[in-house]
Amino acid sequence: MRFEAGHPVRVEFTKWGGRPHWSFTGLYLGEDEHGEWLGHPIGTEFARPGRGWVADWESVTLVPHHDAAHFPAFNRPNDRVSSQIYVDMCTPPQWQDTTVTCIDLDLDVVKKFDGAVYVDDEDEFEQHQLEYSYPPEIISMTEESAERVYLAVKEGQAPYDATPERWFEALSLHRPGR
Repeated sequence: MRFEAGHPVRVEFTKWGGRPHWSFTGLYLGEDEHGEWLGHPIGTEFARPGRGWVADWESVTLVPHHDAAHFPAFNRPNDRVSSQIYVDMCTPPQWQDTTVTCIDLDLDVVKKFDGAVYVDDEDEFEQHQLEYSYPPEIISMTEESAERVYLAVKEGQAPYDATPERWFEALSLHRPGR
């Protein structure tokens, strides 16, 4: 385990070329065979240039092992969030002390609470390949990762099954005010 459970961890996404994207702070929950898990209690602030909000639902995210080129988030349902699972395709997340960084590469795999699974932002990915000159190896890495993740989510393979429940339970032990 990298930190004690409950230790704050900063997550910093950028876009290609170092442009800022999403940033937020989570609580380190622990590690399993899939990677290291972070929890985001109600009240977590999510921000990117020109947009931000304070979450009124709980979520957990996974910093995957083995240089995986994606970053999954699992959400508890509420009136404002429609996705149960939201997986950003990105460069393999990297740890720098208490911060996790990666470059968002546009494609996302989404599973709605109604069970629908799809790949999102394919048009943005195609546009950014040209606009920002993504190298061929980045394009193929992103496409291969999206295909693998899509199939895993669609088939309910771990960790896209009941695996996150353990980490939601761990988050409940570290909610503010406990």
